[in-house]
Amino acid sequence: MQGASLRHQPSAPGRKPVPRGASRMVAKEPMSARLPKANFGFLKSLFWPVMLVAVGFGTYEGAQRLLPYADRPIARINVQGDLSYISQQAVQQRIAPFVASSFFTIDLAGMRTELEQMPWIAHAEVRRVWPDQVSIRLEEQLPVARWGDESLLNNQGQAFTPRELANYEHLPQLFGPQRAQQQVMQQYQVLSQMLRPLGFSIARLELRERGSWFLTTGAGSSGPGIELLLGRGNLVEKMRRFIAIYDKTLKEQITNIARIDLRYANGLAVGWREPVAPTTAEPAVAKN
Repeated sequence: MQGASLRHQPSAPGRKPVPRGASRMVAKEPMSARLPKANFGFLKSLFWPVMLVAVGFGTYEGAQRLLPYADRPIARINVQGDLSYISQQAVQQRIAPFVASSFFTIDLAGMRTELEQMPWIAHAEVRRVWPDQVSIRLEEQLPVARWGDESLLNNQGQAFTPRELANYEHLPQLFGPQRAQQQVMQQYQVLSQMLRPLGFSIARLELRERGSWFLTTGAGSSGPGIELLLGRGNLVEKMRRFIAIYDKTLKEQITNIARIDLRYANGLAVGWREPVAPTTAEPAVAKN
């Protein structure tokens, strides 16, 4: 029986043989590394909201304490604007109920509404001026024409009703449905510009319910007023036709013309004034 022989296995160069039965030593982690780390992210997310609330509360408290010292009675009302139809006294009387308030408590919106309810006020701007004043800037209505028999129209075609209508009878008189105020005003402005070079002005312009337009010129340097029947639509084209024919044939006879009908497609019709019969002197009667 052959004896078992043990062969020696050479170890790899550079590596020490590991003794059998030995355990490898592992370095222990420090206690701080093994404990869970605290998370402070939620505290950071709460910081700014809490700070804003604190600042807001402090500002509110400070304002409440300082308000009695800063809120002064109104000492002066400054009214600005070119006023031709209303007086400063009328404005002061209108806003008198608001003046008793203090600088911060005065009702500026209510004051503006009250002023714009005055017939001659088109627009009012009201603001505070530190420390105890109120500034008011007023824009008056600009009357351009009469609307019917009871109102006036401004340059925007808006009707207003002042008390002194008798003082504005010299203005042209416009008529039409209530919904057509701006339309009538726009047509009046266009037709006035077209007639002005001829020496005509508009004394009356009417839009009837069925859509027909009637215009009456005022008496002036061109002679007595005449009536223009414009009909429906194409008013500018019809007026250009009238101007062209007027310069050629009608100008010399204008004092004898009462009306011109422009409702035809390509021409017009002239209505002549009735001749004025000469007045005859009554024979003298001898008395005994």
